[in-house]
Amino acid sequence: MLYFSSGLAAERRVLVLNEANAPPYTNTERTGFFDVVAIEAFRRARFELRLAKLPAERALRLSNSGVGDGELNRLSGIETQYPNLIRVPEKLGDWYFAAFSKDASIPGRLEAVRGRAVGLIRGWKIYERAMTGAKEVITVDDPDQLFRLLQLGRIEVALYERLMGLAHIKEHGIDGVRVVEPPLFIRETFIYLHQSYAEQVPALTAALRAVKRDGYYQRAYREKLLPYFGGGL
Repeated sequence: MLYFSSGLAAERRVLVLNEANAPPYTNTERTGFFDVVAIEAFRRARFELRLAKLPAERALRLSNSGVGDGELNRLSGIETQYPNLIRVPEKLGDWYFAAFSKDASIPGRLEAVRGRAVGLIRGWKIYERAMTGAKEVITVDDPDQLFRLLQLGRIEVALYERLMGLAHIKEHGIDGVRVVEPPLFIRETFIYLHQSYAEQVPALTAALRAVKRDGYYQRAYREKLLPYFGGGL
């Protein structure tokens, strides 16, 4: 039995995916929503998943070059710009792209946001495209810089993900900043692997579907994300 168990362990390959997220999706303890769902799916597909936190743009370049094994979560379509990345077709989750502001009068409409001084994180392609030609756009490397500019009045609107923004505001005790409703975009997010792992995509797809089918995914969602929708923060 010991030999058999050791043999199974030896078969389990390690994949390192890049991620540029924050709570409640990922955290340093690897207990965020994307953390636990992806780690479990990879385990069922006979892989050990390790995650490396990197700035969004740098992460994409490294994954595309093969230095990294892939991306934990990206929007569908990035393969047009990063052709060495292959999408796992079963979605990992949904992202709620939202604006944050100190001005309560700003409506949650793209055209209203484009007329303001806006900040966004470098490498967030959906915002980079949406803000082309906007009044004023400042790009930063991380959410700390983004919300600092908003607090200092350097920008009127910070573009981020809704749940991560709410978690950031709570963690850092930021007063006077609200999420603009409704979200500007709601998009499915997917795991991407470097093309050298193309043959592993079917197994990982099946594993993701299995964690949804047996309730693991739903339990993680209720525990990790649902409080952010229910006014519990």
